[in-house]
Amino acid sequence: MKHTQIPLVTLHESPPLPGNGKFHVKLIEGVYQNLRRLVSWPLLGLFFILVWVRINGQPLIMFDVNAHRIFLFGAELSWYDLPILAGMMICGASLLFFMAVGWGRVWCGFACPQSIWTWLFIRIEEMVEGRAAKRAQLEQGSLRGLTLVKRMVKHSLWLLLSFATALTFSGYFVPIDLLIADLIQLDLSLFGLSWLIIMSLLTYANAGLVREKVCLHMCPYSRFQGVMFDDKTYTVTYDRARGEPRSHLRGKDETQGDCVDCSICVQVCPTGIDIRDGLQAACIDCAACIDACDTVMVKLGKETGLIGFYSEQSLTDRAPKNNRFTPRVKTILRPRLLGYFCIFITTLLAVSYALQTKTELIIEVARDRGALYQIINGHVCNHYQIELEAFSPQLTQLSIAVDSSLPLGTLALIGPEHIDLFDQNTSTHYTVCAANAQLPSKMDIAFTFTSGAFSASKNSTFLAPY
Repeated sequence: MKHTQIPLVTLHESPPLPGNGKFHVKLIEGVYQNLRRLVSWPLLGLFFILVWVRINGQPLIMFDVNAHRIFLFGAELSWYDLPILAGMMICGASLLFFMAVGWGRVWCGFACPQSIWTWLFIRIEEMVEGRAAKRAQLEQGSLRGLTLVKRMVKHSLWLLLSFATALTFSGYFVPIDLLIADLIQLDLSLFGLSWLIIMSLLTYANAGLVREKVCLHMCPYSRFQGVMFDDKTYTVTYDRARGEPRSHLRGKDETQGDCVDCSICVQVCPTGIDIRDGLQAACIDCAACIDACDTVMVKLGKETGLIGFYSEQSLTDRAPKNNRFTPRVKTILRPRLLGYFCIFITTLLAVSYALQTKTELIIEVARDRGALYQIINGHVCNHYQIELEAFSPQLTQLSIAVDSSLPLGTLALIGPEHIDLFDQNTSTHYTVCAANAQLPSKMDIAFTFTSGAFSASKNSTFLAPY
């Protein structure tokens, strides 16, 4: 029997994960950094502003735990509408997957709160202690004098921003004005104060102390991103065929690549990786290395794009240009991408429909269980406790009526004709009576509540003697 030899395959060692050593990120300007600010700064502004916005006295966005209400852009949801929130999360997840399959971790690099706050903290760090090289120099010196003052100022500003973030975030669950008033008057509960302290410290640690560790070890997306990508996914990629072998300006010949090994792409990376080692779990596609490398290429009089948003296929299938090969742009339309987009659109339509048909009035009708019925002046009477909770600012007063299969006028409703919804919920006692003549022992009745064009009903039962 003839045996075939298994071919020898050389496996390239994967690049190491970012080390535990501290590194200082160099800030860079460029097209992608301007685009990132164009996305992240409005999101940051909305976070701090929307918590103060009110519509007809109601918050624009709030998850009001005490009132059991959710306010979303003028819509008021009950806890019974939590499936709508689940639909919104599915909608957001499908959009994230769609973007991941098409363009990698652009959400992480351009819009993720962790990235936005990390860049803010780096800005503060540079404003107080200087550029990256200066910060690295101060790190090597002794912590005293002006260096100590700068370090204390930096951490104080970090803590101040962290506390403002925690306070604003809490304002989406508790009215922000009441929260600040209690804080100023030192009347904040122990739970509320503990929550603010914990959230502040978490923000301070995530964005200031462990930055890249969050993206690599805590964010689940860094772990399953490889499942989302394929050979057509556009991510921040180093053009190895063009850049290698690396060289320096002196003694450079035609056989050497365009990469001059300046390492500026490493210096500007917020997670401390070398993009030239290939796709890595810690890369968040912030494109800082693209802007940095393009700046160097322009200074050297070379074509930009040594690092860019490329797919594996576009680098493999190249097109000739000026006697050299450049990545070919391929269509992004493919089944997986279209599938996620269809899921996103379908979920979005379902959520929109659910918002149009959401619960506006919760009705609870409890018949008095102490006595099945009472005979009062020849009439059979049943007692009911009706509880109403409205989730629409238009429902301030409701008219009530009772219906049954009996001829009109057989049942008499004893109680207020109109119900005023104080604080949008109320509890009222009603009695329903009928003449004690040829009544079935049990029959279905319905309480109907109306207010203008709005109408809702709740079924119950009416008991009578044999």
